[in-house]
Amino acid sequence: MHRTMKPPGFGERIHTLDVLRGFSLFGIILVNMISFHSPFSYYNPYEWFKYDDLTVYTWIDILVQGSFYPIFAMMFGYGMVIMQERSAIKSVSFWKISIRRLIVLLFFGIIHAYFIWYGDILITYAIMGLLLLLFLRLSGPILLGLGFAIYLLPQIFLSALLLLASLFDDGTLADFTDVVSLQLSAEVYATGTFWEITVQRFTDWSTNNGFGAIFLFILIILPLMMIGAGAAKLHWLQRANKQKRKWLITLLIAVPIGLAIKMLPFYTMPTISIQYVQDMIGGPILGIGYIAFIILIMNSKIVAKLLKPIASAGRMSITLYLMQSLIGTLIFYSYGLGLYGQVSMSAATWLAVAIYITQVILAEMWLSKFRQGPVEKLWRLLTYGKATK
Repeated sequence: MHRTMKPPGFGERIHTLDVLRGFSLFGIILVNMISFHSPFSYYNPYEWFKYDDLTVYTWIDILVQGSFYPIFAMMFGYGMVIMQERSAIKSVSFWKISIRRLIVLLFFGIIHAYFIWYGDILITYAIMGLLLLLFLRLSGPILLGLGFAIYLLPQIFLSALLLLASLFDDGTLADFTDVVSLQLSAEVYATGTFWEITVQRFTDWSTNNGFGAIFLFILIILPLMMIGAGAAKLHWLQRANKQKRKWLITLLIAVPIGLAIKMLPFYTMPTISIQYVQDMIGGPILGIGYIAFIILIMNSKIVAKLLKPIASAGRMSITLYLMQSLIGTLIFYSYGLGLYGQVSMSAATWLAVAIYITQVILAEMWLSKFRQGPVEKLWRLLTYGKATK
């Protein structure tokens, strides 16, 4: 008999997966906060920031930038395979439910990008998730192999091309500041009306997410999701306690290599070519190191219990992600407190830490009384057609 699919209960959850999602939210807000309070898309941060602010940005650039969204993307793919497996057990249509679920996520992303903050990732994740569905019939090893190949081969080629070009025309490829766009963006977010800011949001989103960007996302986000999906097919998180040596080796290899590549701009000049290698190669490698670290420490029951609030944040990841943007823009945009361009990098980073800690506490309190986050509940309502108990 065909049955209506219901979301999994808490007892069925993989706690390490939730911790990784919750952990990735911390890195995401640290990076996104820069764009909340300044026109980050249009300036060279190594020229823009001075003294203490430059020091803070440097640490974020090395330890955070480019390393946390890969974790979120891989866990997104991992979660889709979990849904696929549970759908098979319950004899329900995974494809129908998944397509509906991703279309709802796309709708959330459009609202977020155009009416809250232009740096949305939900639209990208929804589109890449729909493409990922085409590959989910493949086995775990094939998904892993394809994911690594689709990601690494183009990135290595583009990195080599940029580095080669920089040898002949370093000035052209050096980082630049788009003065006109910077001034317009800063003025609108600092003093504009809600409608003027909405128009600027659309402009900024289009600048970063045009048709060319979709092609790049297929080479960047989709393969990361495929890697996560392949790992899920092999039950890497579920079997982590039996594979400690594998994860320890991964940690010992990925972290030093990732950090070495992430620090490249500090060995040489921070040109576009070097920064591309730093973020596109070093970032995911360091992210894999972070994943290995979390998996290893989650083998301890004491640590797993201590990280339960982080897991709660991971269970409400979409709610908290949207909350971060809403809080950040209300603090800095003109229709909120109007502090755009008036807060130092140091102060904004501490503010991001405070917001994240508050979110973790609230998530733990919320889930002590409710089964899902509010946005997750709405997501399921729109996906399954009825509220869940």
